Amino acid sequence: MSTETVDPRYSEIDQWPTPRAVSVMLDGQREAVEALASQVDAIAAAAEAAAARLGTQGRLAYAGAGTSGRIGVQDGVELTPTFGWPEERLAFFLAGGPDALMRAIEGAEDDAEDGGAQVIAAGLGHGDVLVGIAASGRTPFTVGAIEEARQRGVLTIGIASNSGTPLLTAAEHAILIDTGSEAVAGSTRMKAGTAQKAALNLLSTAIMLRQGLVHHGLMVNMRITNAKLHRRACAMVAKIAGVDEARAEAALDAAGQDIRPAVLIALGLSPEAARQRLAGYHGPFETVLQSLRD
Repeated sequence: MSTETVDPRYSEIDQWPTPRAVSVMLDGQREAVEALASQVDAIAAAAEAAAARLGTQGRLAYAGAGTSGRIGVQDGVELTPTFGWPEERLAFFLAGGPDALMRAIEGAEDDAEDGGAQVIAAGLGHGDVLVGIAASGRTPFTVGAIEEARQRGVLTIGIASNSGTPLLTAAEHAILIDTGSEAVAGSTRMKAGTAQKAALNLLSTAIMLRQGLVHHGLMVNMRITNAKLHRRACAMVAKIAGVDEARAEAALDAAGQDIRPAVLIALGLSPEAARQRLAGYHGPFETVLQSLRD
């Protein structure tokens, strides 16, 4: 596996001056992101399929072990404050369970049956999406989760750094990020981990785009949890609706601090009518605005 290969260029890295070692590792981080360039179409196809499958009720789930599992959790939990993605529409399957977030659980990644069992316990089905992440592409826990999910009709996406591996074969959508060997041999928390996080950033954000949770580059479904975000939300409503900030703030209050219905209220709809207009809709917000203009 390329991620496990010892690269002779780095065999003396522990003896180099620290600035040189850091510079070389930084080069590796750049290479990790550049490795995504060949996967743009694959990521886009996976995102479009996932957004369509999720609809208004489906769950977005992540499966992984060790570093990969933690990166999956990091990506998923950020979707709620950023895009207003409901917590109940997220699921996380970690080798070793929740304790693995904070400490290594020895041997957990080798338990393929547990991967499948966690998918079954969560009741994933046809309307859901599971993203499996493993630098090696061979982690039994993650492969087991993906295989079980696919048998249950779940849309499956696999992200790995080695070609021709079981994870990429098992998933309907395969994303290969060929990051090669690491500066510290086998430490896939470095290049491979960086590439995984970048890939998930692209994938999940593209899903949110296709779910209609971004409008003209603005996070119109974000959770308003502090004064800074309240000011940002007022500015969004004012800009989109073309009203002053006082009217925008009043509309936000009437909408229960929900940006998209607040825009519709600022444009003249009642709170109830605004909610009804958006109920069950997961497409571009521009379509809703255009229908109102028409």
